[in-house]
Amino acid sequence: MSDRDMFTQVLRSACAHALSHLAGAGRRPVHATTDLETLRRRFDRPLPEAGTDPLDVIDDLVRDAEGGIIGSTGGRFFGWVIGGTLPAALAADWLTSAWDQNAAIHACGPAEAVIEEVAGRWLKALFGLPPTASFAFVTGTQMAHLTCLGAARHRLLARAGWNVEEQGLAGAPPIGIITSSERHGSVERALRILGFGKRAITTLPCNDRGQLDPSGLEDAMEGRAHQPTIVLLQAGDLNIGAFDPFADLIPIAHRHDAWVHVDGAFGLWAAASPKHRHLLRGVELADSWTNDGHKWLNTPFDCGYAFVADADAHRGAFSHRTSYTMLVDGARDQIDWNPEWSRRGRGVATYAALRQLGRAGIADLVERSCVHARELTVRIGGLPGAEMVWEPTINQGLVRFLDPRPGATEADHDLRTDETIARITATGEAFFGGTTWQGKRCMRISVCNWQTSKEDVERAVAAARGVLGNLAPT
Repeated sequence: MSDRDMFTQVLRSACAHALSHLAGAGRRPVHATTDLETLRRRFDRPLPEAGTDPLDVIDDLVRDAEGGIIGSTGGRFFGWVIGGTLPAALAADWLTSAWDQNAAIHACGPAEAVIEEVAGRWLKALFGLPPTASFAFVTGTQMAHLTCLGAARHRLLARAGWNVEEQGLAGAPPIGIITSSERHGSVERALRILGFGKRAITTLPCNDRGQLDPSGLEDAMEGRAHQPTIVLLQAGDLNIGAFDPFADLIPIAHRHDAWVHVDGAFGLWAAASPKHRHLLRGVELADSWTNDGHKWLNTPFDCGYAFVADADAHRGAFSHRTSYTMLVDGARDQIDWNPEWSRRGRGVATYAALRQLGRAGIADLVERSCVHARELTVRIGGLPGAEMVWEPTINQGLVRFLDPRPGATEADHDLRTDETIARITATGEAFFGGTTWQGKRCMRISVCNWQTSKEDVERAVAAARGVLGNLAPT
């Protein structure tokens, strides 16, 4: 068999399997149906001495994964903030693999470098960020935090007379971090990797709407004299989708020469919606921002974005040159802006998704998701044995399930909530996750899949109603 024939047969086989998987999303249970040990038994065969026919490899892969694939690509997945994949984005991602470019520098993949340039410019326009801001396409918000905070470290220490790229961190002026109690764990991981350490973090309490209070930030900044400081704000926190009051907070931080970083993993997409963009008033005043394409834009995974207002600080933290690098006059080399060297062309799927949806389509996707999230939260929270804890501001809601026994404690309600979530998920009709918010266990309802429909909402509500109707007192 020629190499060309091999590619043709294997890719046709993979395409057939993929289409079958996507077509069956509405019929299959959303949760995984195969346990850990079974999956290990299927996959953990000895490394073969001789090669295997590639058609057999693909067929075996699909067979052995059966029951171990969660239905997050479909419309009934409401756990975590995970989107599906748009058709154009999925196809573009396949092409990215087929093209097999190393999207590290323009010379190594000219088309993908230009695609990334254009997609980055489009995203800044959608989010209302400064057109002069630099950007990076990274794996997700985790690496976007690292990228943005690396740029912050560069500028803050340079202003203090310290070249961190040359001198390292030993002996450097300490940088303080101010953030809220509702920060995402990926922020802490980025701070650890960058050498700040968790002890550098000052945690401020939030108000009853999950927001940082301007007076609290003012007090925290006053006590820092001239210490280099990063203020971390939230555009859509993971539990209730809260947005900090950027127009009030950012000027306070800037008066004290602090760098302001905004975690906008999914909330930044509210800027695309005429109905919800008011939540981001003043966000463009910040110094850096993060976002995930694989959330509300519904690209495949391995797609996140970092934006930095100070392009010189961004480039200073990451740019690298070697004697074997081929430079193209006027071109943008991706390696100057992100922490990776060898990397896939993440801009391709983003470009395709943005073109498929357009401004109007993105606005509609955001607003439909918010409507579905509210309906799920209100209707499930209104069922006997349930209570609505948080009505969605955008696409995140919280529901709690109550132990009906007289004298039931908060711990009893927590257990009841986790048990009910597990039973709803076990029906296969919908997938929800649990979270602890303000000391209470809740079912978190998150909607950002482009395929979620009114029918999906009805199926999820019916599953919750059926489980609650069959639950005996614990």
